[in-house]
Amino acid sequence: MLGLRTVKYGVVDLAEARDWYSRAFETKPYFDQPFYVGFNIGGYELGLDPDTKPGGTGVVAYWGVTDIDSSFGRLIRLGAKVEERVKEVGDGIKVASVLDPWGNVIGLIFNPHFKLAGQV
Repeated sequence: MLGLRTVKYGVVDLAEARDWYSRAFETKPYFDQPFYVGFNIGGYELGLDPDTKPGGTGVVAYWGVTDIDSSFGRLIRLGAKVEERVKEVGDGIKVASVLDPWGNVIGLIFNPHFKLAGQV
């Protein structure tokens, strides 16, 4: 096993989802085709697939953030729905999750024990 590489979310309207995720993750896709859109998020791929049924299946991928309260609030302002509010789970680690406009779960994690890509 090489570790996390790609998280793929099903979406109904690929162009709308591409634009929403561009705002939500503050980046443009590196791969943008009518059948799939891919973003490079800190060295990991966030993929949008119009051929996959939207909505969670019980698996949550947690995306690392430096300020979980700010990140959580920004996603809610962009139209995401609260799945799980920010909470500390021990040892300074905080998690939260939201539902994107298509019902996919986006997990957020602040973990002071792990450095994010680009951090020294």
